[in-house]
Amino acid sequence: MGQRVTVAGVGMVPFATPSRSEPYDVLAEGAVRAALADAGVELDAVQQAYAGYVYGDSTSGQNALYRVGMTGVPVVNVNNNCSTGSSALFLARQAIASGAADCVLAFGFEQMQRGALTEHWDDRPSAFGRFEVALGDAGNPDVPLAPRYFGAAGQTYADRYGTAPAVFAQISVKARQHAANNPYAVFTGQLTVEEVLASPHITGPLTRLQCCPPTCGAAAAVLVSEEYARRHGLRTDVAIKAQAMTTDTPSSFAGDPIRLVGYDMSKAAATQVYEAAGVAPEDVRVVELHDCFTTNELLSYEALGLTPEGTAEKFIADGDNTYGGRVVTNPSGGLLSKGHPLGATGLAQCAELTWQLRGAAGDRQVDDLSIALQHNIGLGGAAVVTLYEKVSR
Repeated sequence: MGQRVTVAGVGMVPFATPSRSEPYDVLAEGAVRAALADAGVELDAVQQAYAGYVYGDSTSGQNALYRVGMTGVPVVNVNNNCSTGSSALFLARQAIASGAADCVLAFGFEQMQRGALTEHWDDRPSAFGRFEVALGDAGNPDVPLAPRYFGAAGQTYADRYGTAPAVFAQISVKARQHAANNPYAVFTGQLTVEEVLASPHITGPLTRLQCCPPTCGAAAAVLVSEEYARRHGLRTDVAIKAQAMTTDTPSSFAGDPIRLVGYDMSKAAATQVYEAAGVAPEDVRVVELHDCFTTNELLSYEALGLTPEGTAEKFIADGDNTYGGRVVTNPSGGLLSKGHPLGATGLAQCAELTWQLRGAAGDRQVDDLSIALQHNIGLGGAAVVTLYEKVSR
C-alpha cells in the first residue's frame, strides 16, 4: 500500500435543503477552510486537490477553491454519481500512498435542485440504458429512476425472505434517532414506524420518509503521509488502513434487482478491504454506509458482511444496528437524515468516522473504537469501501 496515509484534518458545513442553501462555492469554501484549520495547514501546503460534484459545470472545483486561495495547485474534478466524494478521497489517498504527493486535499460539494434526480442529456446514450434493460418489468415505471431501482431491490428482498414493510421503516426511525445528536444534519425530528409507513407510498416497500431527499452541502479532508505529518507536527491519530473501489460486473445486469443496485460491487470492495486490513466484519463496531433508501441500508448490512445473507430483519429487531448493539450504523443519521449532497456525502462520512476515532463525536460517540468502516456507492457504477484505524501516538 506504500506510505501510511493519515487523515490530518476534516471539515464540513451543515447540510441544508435546496431552498435554504448557500451557493455551492460558499459551501465548499466553508468545508475546505474547516478542514485546513483542523489539519493546521495553509492552502499553499496542499500539493494536489480533488474536487467532487455531480451537478455543476466543468471546473466548478477550481471556482470553489479559488475562494480560499489561488496557489496554482492542480485541481482534478471528479464525478462518480453518489460515490463522487469517496472517489475524490480514493484518488487523494492513492496520490499519498504512491509517493506522488505528501499533502492532498479532497473536497466535495453539491448545490442540488428540488425533486428527484434526473438525467440531463437526452441527445446521447444514457449511462443507465443497460440498467433499464436489466430491470425489465420489475419496479414501477411511473416513479423516478433511483427509487424505481432501489424499490425493486427492496421488494425482491422482501419477497425472498418474507420481510414486512415495518422492518424497512424501522431504519428511518433509527436514522432520525441518530441525527438528533448531529448539528450538521438536516432532519432531526423524531419519527415512529407508523408515521414512516403512513407517508406517501413511492414504490415497493418505500414510502417518502424512506427516501433521502435532495440536499446541499460540502465536506473536505486533508490527507498527508505519516512522515510529512511527523515532520510538520500534524496529528497522526487517524489513518486509512485499507480502501477499495469496484465497478459493475456482469452479475449486476443478470436480472436480480438486488445486484443491479450494487450489492456485488459493495461485497467485492468490502472483501478486498477486510483482506487487506486483516480484519473481519465482526471486528467492525461503527460504520457509515450508503442509506440512500432504507432498502439499501438493509441490503448493505449483508453486502458488508455485518450479518449473514437473509438475516437483516433479525439484525434490526435485535438492535444490532444501533447504540447498545453490535455495530452502530450511520451514527451521523446517514443520508436519510443527515442529507445526501452527492459530491459531499463520501467526505462527510470520512469526517464523521474521523471524529468517532478521535473520540470527538460528542453525543454520537461510539465507545472504545479502534477501526471504522465507510461504504459509499454510486449507480452506474462505483462502490468505495474505506477502513480507518486509530493510531497510537
